[in-house]
Amino acid sequence: MVVQDTSTTGRRSRLSAEREQELFEAVLDHLREVGYEALTMDAVAARTRSSKATLYRQWHSKPHLVATALRHGKPVRSAGIDTGTLRGDLVQFADGVCQSAEKDSALLRAVAFAQQSNEELQQAMRQLLIEPELAAFQELIDRAVARGELPADIPAAKFVPHMMLGAMLARPLIENAPVTSDYLVRYVDAVILPALHMN
Repeated sequence: MVVQDTSTTGRRSRLSAEREQELFEAVLDHLREVGYEALTMDAVAARTRSSKATLYRQWHSKPHLVATALRHGKPVRSAGIDTGTLRGDLVQFADGVCQSAEKDSALLRAVAFAQQSNEELQQAMRQLLIEPELAAFQELIDRAVARGELPADIPAAKFVPHMMLGAMLARPLIENAPVTSDYLVRYVDAVILPALHMN
């Protein structure tokens, strides 16, 4: 369904929330099948029964469309996690990561590789995925400080996202093993919390 928006100068259409979600799911499915480089706006338009003009009007470019689809399809977000303790927040995040890791970790690695040589994709990923997650992680830390779990000046606090991401990337490379919830919880207890002087 396309909803006409005449509240602005000229004629501009926008997709309904349901149609937008359907389109994002189709983009991600196609991305899993062919990878970022082989994905084209023509193929997305055909797959989603949309016009290429509509895609460009809404998302301007392939990098922005892909980054937006990844953001909307991301099942795990730091924002909204609030268990009452920093450890609980990190464990809940780890559980969510592992529930989606098998399906989407290869996809995210492929896009991360593609962005190394694509500045526009890199900027879109940073704006839509990386910066919101960093801000949400900072909120986890700020709440821990407000609760008195952490002093405000712990140097390792700003590296919590780096440590968590490092754990997820390192295990398949070093151990040739999947990232599991048990592994990440052990990492939280053995590495992250001691680095924050909480263990």
